[in-house]
Amino acid sequence: MEYNRHYMNTPNVGVLAFHGDVVEHIRATKQAAIHLKFNINVIPTRTKNDVKRLDALIMPGGESTTLHTLCQREDMFEDMKKIPCLFGTCAGAILLAKHVLHTSEGQETLRLMDITVDRNAYGAQTESFEKTVKTKLGAISAVFIRAPKIKQVGKGVVVLAKNGNDSIACEEATGKQFFMACTFHPELTTTVFHEYFLMHLVSSLNRRT
Repeated sequence: MEYNRHYMNTPNVGVLAFHGDVVEHIRATKQAAIHLKFNINVIPTRTKNDVKRLDALIMPGGESTTLHTLCQREDMFEDMKKIPCLFGTCAGAILLAKHVLHTSEGQETLRLMDITVDRNAYGAQTESFEKTVKTKLGAISAVFIRAPKIKQVGKGVVVLAKNGNDSIACEEATGKQFFMACTFHPELTTTVFHEYFLMHLVSSLNRRT
Protein backbone atom coordinates (compact mmCIF):
# COMPACT_ATOMS: atom_id res chain seq x y z
CA MET A 1 0.00 0.00 0.00
CA GLU A 2 1.29 3.46 -0.88
CA TYR A 3 1.11 6.07 1.81
CA ASN A 4 2.88 9.25 2.88
CA ARG A 5 4.34 9.15 6.38
CA HIS A 6 4.51 12.92 6.40
CA TYR A 7 0.83 13.75 6.11
CA MET A 8 0.76 17.40 7.23
CA ASN A 9 -2.28 17.31 9.50
CA THR A 10 -2.54 15.09 12.57
CA PRO A 11 -5.39 12.56 12.21
CA ASN A 12 -7.81 12.08 15.10
CA VAL A 13 -8.33 8.40 15.91
CA GLY A 14 -11.09 7.70 18.40
CA VAL A 15 -11.49 4.66 20.63
CA LEU A 16 -15.10 4.15 21.72
CA ALA A 17 -14.66 4.40 25.47
CA PHE A 18 -17.84 3.15 27.12
CA HIS A 19 -16.59 -0.31 28.11
CA GLY A 20 -14.50 -3.22 26.86
CA ASP A 21 -10.75 -3.18 26.17
CA VAL A 22 -10.55 0.60 25.87
CA VAL A 23 -7.15 0.99 27.53
CA GLU A 24 -5.72 -1.92 25.54
CA HIS A 25 -6.92 -0.45 22.24
CA ILE A 26 -5.53 2.98 23.11
CA ARG A 27 -2.18 1.41 23.96
CA ALA A 28 -2.12 -0.72 20.79
CA THR A 29 -3.07 2.26 18.60
CA LYS A 30 -0.35 4.46 20.07
CA GLN A 31 2.22 1.68 19.74
CA ALA A 32 1.17 1.05 16.13
CA ALA A 33 1.66 4.75 15.34
CA ILE A 34 5.13 4.62 16.88
CA HIS A 35 6.04 1.58 14.77
CA LEU A 36 4.85 3.38 11.63
CA LYS A 37 6.33 6.75 12.65
CA PHE A 38 2.91 8.39 12.26
CA ASN A 39 1.74 11.36 14.29
CA ILE A 40 -1.85 10.80 15.45
CA ASN A 41 -4.17 11.99 18.19
CA VAL A 42 -5.85 9.13 20.07
CA ILE A 43 -9.15 10.29 21.56
CA PRO A 44 -11.24 8.32 24.10
CA THR A 45 -14.68 8.79 22.54
CA ARG A 46 -17.83 9.15 24.62
CA THR A 47 -19.79 12.09 23.19
CA LYS A 48 -21.25 13.43 19.97
CA ASN A 49 -18.71 16.26 20.01
CA ASP A 50 -15.90 13.70 20.21
CA VAL A 51 -17.28 11.86 17.18
CA LYS A 52 -17.47 15.01 15.06
CA ARG A 53 -13.69 15.47 15.43
CA LEU A 54 -12.72 12.01 14.20
CA ASP A 55 -11.03 10.76 11.06
CA ALA A 56 -11.24 7.17 12.32
CA LEU A 57 -12.92 5.21 15.10
CA ILE A 58 -11.98 1.94 16.78
CA MET A 59 -14.84 0.10 18.49
CA PRO A 60 -13.72 -2.39 21.16
CA GLY A 61 -15.40 -5.55 22.33
CA GLY A 62 -17.83 -5.66 25.21
CA GLU A 63 -21.58 -6.15 24.99
CA SER A 64 -23.00 -5.14 21.61
CA THR A 65 -26.46 -4.21 22.89
CA THR A 66 -24.90 -2.01 25.58
CA LEU A 67 -22.68 -0.28 23.01
CA HIS A 68 -25.71 0.45 20.84
CA THR A 69 -27.73 1.75 23.80
CA LEU A 70 -24.97 4.07 25.03
CA CYS A 71 -24.23 5.42 21.55
CA GLN A 72 -27.92 6.16 21.06
CA ARG A 73 -28.16 7.76 24.50
CA GLU A 74 -25.35 10.17 23.59
CA ASP A 75 -26.96 10.89 20.19
CA MET A 76 -23.76 9.89 18.39
CA PHE A 77 -25.00 6.86 16.43
CA GLU A 78 -25.81 8.67 13.16
CA ASP A 79 -22.59 10.69 13.24
CA MET A 80 -20.57 7.50 13.72
CA LYS A 81 -21.87 6.31 10.34
CA LYS A 82 -20.10 9.22 8.62
CA ILE A 83 -16.59 8.56 9.96
CA PRO A 84 -14.25 7.69 7.05
CA CYS A 85 -12.49 4.73 8.69
CA LEU A 86 -13.98 2.33 11.25
CA PHE A 87 -12.46 -0.73 12.92
CA GLY A 88 -14.57 -3.04 15.09
CA THR A 89 -13.35 -5.92 17.25
CA CYS A 90 -15.69 -8.55 18.72
CA ALA A 91 -18.79 -6.54 19.76
CA GLY A 92 -17.45 -3.69 17.63
CA ALA A 93 -17.57 -5.99 14.60
CA ILE A 94 -21.22 -6.68 15.39
CA LEU A 95 -21.87 -2.93 15.55
CA LEU A 96 -20.36 -2.50 12.07
CA ALA A 97 -22.30 -5.29 10.38
CA LYS A 98 -25.21 -4.86 7.99
CA HIS A 99 -26.71 -8.17 9.12
CA VAL A 100 -26.66 -9.75 12.61
CA LEU A 101 -28.14 -13.08 13.65
CA HIS A 102 -29.72 -13.59 17.09
CA THR A 103 -29.99 -9.92 17.99
CA SER A 104 -31.55 -8.74 21.24
CA GLU A 105 -34.91 -6.99 21.08
CA GLY A 106 -34.47 -3.46 19.76
CA GLN A 107 -30.78 -3.94 18.98
CA GLU A 108 -29.50 -1.91 16.04
CA THR A 109 -26.17 -1.72 14.25
CA LEU A 110 -24.48 0.89 12.08
CA ARG A 111 -25.31 -1.32 9.05
CA LEU A 112 -22.17 -0.25 7.21
CA MET A 113 -20.05 -3.31 6.46
CA ASP A 114 -21.43 -5.99 4.13
CA ILE A 115 -21.04 -8.91 6.50
CA THR A 116 -23.42 -11.22 8.38
CA VAL A 117 -22.38 -11.80 11.98
CA ASP A 118 -23.68 -14.37 14.49
CA ARG A 119 -23.51 -13.04 18.04
CA ASN A 120 -21.69 -15.13 20.69
CA ALA A 121 -21.34 -17.94 18.18
CA TYR A 122 -18.15 -19.24 19.82
CA GLY A 123 -19.97 -19.73 23.11
CA ALA A 124 -20.00 -18.22 26.59
CA GLN A 125 -17.10 -16.44 28.28
CA THR A 126 -16.08 -19.68 30.00
CA GLU A 127 -15.46 -21.12 26.52
CA SER A 128 -12.98 -18.39 25.59
CA PHE A 129 -9.73 -19.56 23.99
CA GLU A 130 -6.48 -18.41 22.40
CA LYS A 131 -4.78 -19.93 19.36
CA THR A 132 -2.27 -19.08 16.67
CA VAL A 133 -3.90 -18.26 13.34
CA LYS A 134 -2.54 -17.38 9.93
CA THR A 135 -3.62 -14.02 8.55
CA LYS A 136 -2.75 -11.94 5.51
CA LEU A 137 -0.77 -9.78 7.93
CA GLY A 138 1.23 -12.75 9.27
CA ALA A 139 0.70 -15.39 11.95
CA ILE A 140 -0.70 -14.01 15.22
CA SER A 141 -2.01 -15.23 18.53
CA ALA A 142 -5.77 -14.61 18.51
CA VAL A 143 -7.87 -14.36 21.68
CA PHE A 144 -11.58 -15.21 21.39
CA ILE A 145 -13.85 -14.02 24.24
CA ARG A 146 -17.61 -14.61 23.74
CA ALA A 147 -16.70 -14.09 20.12
CA PRO A 148 -19.09 -13.72 17.18
CA LYS A 149 -18.62 -15.49 13.86
CA ILE A 150 -18.68 -13.85 10.45
CA LYS A 151 -21.05 -16.17 8.61
CA GLN A 152 -21.16 -14.40 5.23
CA VAL A 153 -19.27 -11.64 3.45
CA GLY A 154 -20.37 -9.46 0.55
CA LYS A 155 -18.69 -9.24 -2.84
CA GLY A 156 -16.59 -6.24 -1.87
CA VAL A 157 -15.32 -7.72 1.39
CA VAL A 158 -11.79 -9.15 1.59
CA VAL A 159 -11.15 -11.88 4.17
CA LEU A 160 -7.93 -11.27 6.12
CA ALA A 161 -8.00 -14.33 8.38
CA LYS A 162 -9.89 -17.56 9.02
CA ASN A 163 -10.25 -20.02 11.85
CA GLY A 164 -11.01 -23.24 10.02
CA ASN A 165 -13.89 -22.37 7.69
CA ASP A 166 -14.95 -19.31 9.67
CA SER A 167 -13.86 -15.82 8.65
CA ILE A 168 -12.46 -14.00 11.70
CA ALA A 169 -11.08 -10.81 10.14
CA CYS A 170 -12.05 -8.89 7.02
CA GLU A 171 -11.95 -5.48 5.36
CA GLU A 172 -14.13 -3.51 2.97
CA ALA A 173 -13.33 -0.34 1.05
CA THR A 174 -16.20 1.62 -0.44
CA GLY A 175 -16.01 4.85 -2.42
CA LYS A 176 -15.67 7.02 0.67
CA GLN A 177 -15.11 4.72 3.65
CA PHE A 178 -12.92 1.88 4.90
CA PHE A 179 -14.13 -0.77 7.36
CA MET A 180 -12.26 -3.51 9.18
CA ALA A 181 -13.70 -6.16 11.51
CA CYS A 182 -12.12 -8.80 13.75
CA THR A 183 -14.09 -11.31 15.80
CA PHE A 184 -11.11 -11.80 18.13
CA HIS A 185 -9.17 -9.29 20.27
CA PRO A 186 -6.01 -8.22 18.41
CA GLU A 187 -5.33 -5.47 20.96
CA LEU A 188 -4.35 -8.14 23.52
CA THR A 189 -1.53 -9.75 21.53
CA THR A 190 -0.39 -7.68 18.54
CA THR A 191 -0.34 -4.26 16.90
CA VAL A 192 -0.32 -5.46 13.27
CA PHE A 193 -4.06 -4.94 12.73
CA HIS A 194 -3.91 -1.47 14.25
CA GLU A 195 -0.93 -0.67 12.01
CA TYR A 196 -2.82 -1.90 8.95
CA PHE A 197 -5.82 0.24 9.93
CA LEU A 198 -3.68 3.35 10.43
CA MET A 199 -2.00 2.84 7.05
CA HIS A 200 -5.42 2.81 5.38
CA LEU A 201 -6.39 5.93 7.31
CA VAL A 202 -3.31 7.91 6.30
CA SER A 203 -3.60 6.67 2.71
CA SER A 204 -7.21 7.86 2.52
CA LEU A 205 -6.31 11.24 4.00
CA ASN A 206 -3.53 11.69 1.46
CA ARG A 207 -5.95 10.98 -1.38
CA ARG A 208 -8.23 13.74 -0.12
CA THR A 209 -5.48 16.37 -0.03
